[in-house]
Amino acid sequence: MNPNLDLLQAYPFEKLTKLFKNSAPPTNLSPIKLSIGEPQHPTPDIIIQAMQKDLKQNLAKYPTTKGSLTLRESIAHWLSHRFKLAIENIDPNSQILPVNGTREALFAFAQTVVNSKASNPLVLMPNPFYQIYEGAAKLAGATPWFINSFEDAIPTNIWQQCQLLYICSPSNPSGKILDISVLKKLIQYSDKYNFIIAADECYSEIYADENQPPIGLLEACNLLNRPDYKNCVVFHSLSKRSNAPGLRSGFVAGDANIISKFLQYRTYHGCAMSLATQNASIAAWQDETHVIENRILYRQKFEAVMDILNPVLPSLERPAGGFYLWAKTPINDQTFALELFTQQNVTVLPGSFLSRVANTINPGENYVRMALVASLDECIEAANRIHTFIKDN
Repeated sequence: MNPNLDLLQAYPFEKLTKLFKNSAPPTNLSPIKLSIGEPQHPTPDIIIQAMQKDLKQNLAKYPTTKGSLTLRESIAHWLSHRFKLAIENIDPNSQILPVNGTREALFAFAQTVVNSKASNPLVLMPNPFYQIYEGAAKLAGATPWFINSFEDAIPTNIWQQCQLLYICSPSNPSGKILDISVLKKLIQYSDKYNFIIAADECYSEIYADENQPPIGLLEACNLLNRPDYKNCVVFHSLSKRSNAPGLRSGFVAGDANIISKFLQYRTYHGCAMSLATQNASIAAWQDETHVIENRILYRQKFEAVMDILNPVLPSLERPAGGFYLWAKTPINDQTFALELFTQQNVTVLPGSFLSRVANTINPGENYVRMALVASLDECIEAANRIHTFIKDN
């Protein structure tokens, strides 16, 4: 067996199951899960209809790993419009690669770009973080190095050993958006120390202010007059943007040299996107109406839930992006999650499950993540139960 498998920690939801193992919720209250970020809004009909079109013919053919030119052109046009890129500066033939959701791509990417034979290779990542980053680093033969804040000073020797930097904006779990000054600094460090930046932007289309969409890494490159996007790669998905987590569709875009190597890896990996999924994806990337409607639904939920929770969680802030509330708890986060479950049948995820101790602190400790993915009525009901729980304890 690969010995690096022994380095992997239990996934956050495994830890949650273990935490709840000997507990039972009240039977008179229906369960409400705010623990997992699985979008519950309806998948748009245009996606379903496009997937069903010519389904028999589509399933009778092997898809290519690179995907159809029509899909890659649709993605190129979306990137150009969304991130203010000149269309000639995003080549669908060399700078875009369809993937089966960002999860598998973020993992596979480290296996492609990390040189495990180097002396103590490091993969840097935010803390708290999406656990795929950590697992990808360890199974690629590198050591994870956790960044509690991108405003903190990171030692020069750490940058020198860095081969890959994962960033996530808007962040999972806090919803924080990395501004242009931080992105420019990271790009400059990438030039100086020669590491690759992998930007997880799967929450980029859910944000609070319709007039201020989050900036992306390729957009930052464009502002720095870097149309080759050297050492920069972005990951996007239809799961959150289009309420299609089961479609498993996304893409990777950026530095053509890196995309070429990633394509080579994926050709052997055997993860080509089906033609039916490609057709559905084309329809999704070409439509913005359903995305705008999606943002409106999340804003309604944030507004309602914040009104209910602010009196008992005064430090709670509405995030700039994403669909999570990152709430500081009045007691230990694991105790909070367990007692909320046993008293109110509401499930949230302890923040300490999403982070590691770095520089002597665990930045997720005494926080919980609440995913506002359920219906408006369910989110309001959950907020009222949490309000009651805090007041009663």
